[in-house]
Amino acid sequence: MSQRSMRVVIVTPGSFPVPSGISSSVEQVVQKTAEHLVKRMPVYVLGRKTSYQPMREVRGGSTYIRVRYESPLSYISAISQQIANLKPAIIQVENRPHFVRYLRKRYPRCVISLVLHSNLFISKPHISSKQLTECLAATDVIIVNSDYLKQSVRDKVPSVAHKIVTQHLGVDVSRFTSRWSPEGSESRRKLLQKLGYENRKIILFVGRLIPKKGVHHLLKAMQTIIETEPNTVLVLVGSAFYGSRRLTEYVKRLYREGSTMPQHVRFIPYVSHLDIPKWYHIADVVTVPSEEGEAFGLVNVEAMASGIPVVATRSGGIQEVIADGTVGYLIDFEGLEADLPRYLLRLLENEELRRAMGELGIQRVNQLFTWEKAAEVRYDLYKSMLGK
Repeated sequence: MSQRSMRVVIVTPGSFPVPSGISSSVEQVVQKTAEHLVKRMPVYVLGRKTSYQPMREVRGGSTYIRVRYESPLSYISAISQQIANLKPAIIQVENRPHFVRYLRKRYPRCVISLVLHSNLFISKPHISSKQLTECLAATDVIIVNSDYLKQSVRDKVPSVAHKIVTQHLGVDVSRFTSRWSPEGSESRRKLLQKLGYENRKIILFVGRLIPKKGVHHLLKAMQTIIETEPNTVLVLVGSAFYGSRRLTEYVKRLYREGSTMPQHVRFIPYVSHLDIPKWYHIADVVTVPSEEGEAFGLVNVEAMASGIPVVATRSGGIQEVIADGTVGYLIDFEGLEADLPRYLLRLLENEELRRAMGELGIQRVNQLFTWEKAAEVRYDLYKSMLGK
């Protein structure tokens, strides 16, 4: 096949610019997918225009084209005009089923894939059951990041079950490096010194401070943990909104609870994607106490790539990422109150176990969860579809 006949455009949601240091995980995944997929086929990323980015540029081999965003309809209309100029073989729509239906009417001969990142935009109030069925019927393939999400889509629209393909996400192993390496150890020493936490044991949480991420469970567990390990500090990196320190009632509640343990809880309201890797280096354990419905959880693979064991709930796709008892521990929701502090303490008390699990996590990432591998699987899928 010629390069032109393999051309793919990636249609981003438009909520945030790409690339961006202050965006959701969707935009991060798009950027990393493009960087590696472009080694195999021409990639054009279509997204939202900002005042600080050009309308068109080449980054990492991929061409980024940006249009104004005033409303979803005006945005997808402008995106469609760009697609008409590019004449791609494949249109890859990120996380917006409504866009698929719009583009199918205009490009009936293109292969259209829908990449779903979570249940959010295939659920009310974002879309009705009837609209979802119509939108998914307009796809050629639906790519999801976990078997959990695959089953969710099947349950909602059984008629498209044959179109759904699971492709796990990756992690940038050149950025998320082992805390046990000489570079990781030095990075760890510097940040711990800056924070004033030398000789402290660190539990790390990275993510949005929203109820479904389960941070309140973690603060409750800390009350038990510091009775046994008074040297422990819980470091919470994140805020309620992407790129904003605005406080919600939930965050205010977390701050109040944290203030009862001032020597043991530290909130870091916002850290750019570029600076996140060094925060993993200070961790002894990473915890992901999400409530039900987590589709994948990039935090899990970032922690594993950094050589850190993970204690997480059996939420959605997390159990496809974390090998229980090997790279960390998975906790059932029913036993969360007792098991979360129990497993965190087990790891905090045993450096040899932490390192062994951390090293196994690095191996697991290299085998299953790199962006290079993810791009290879995506390319093979598209090549086979175009071949048909």
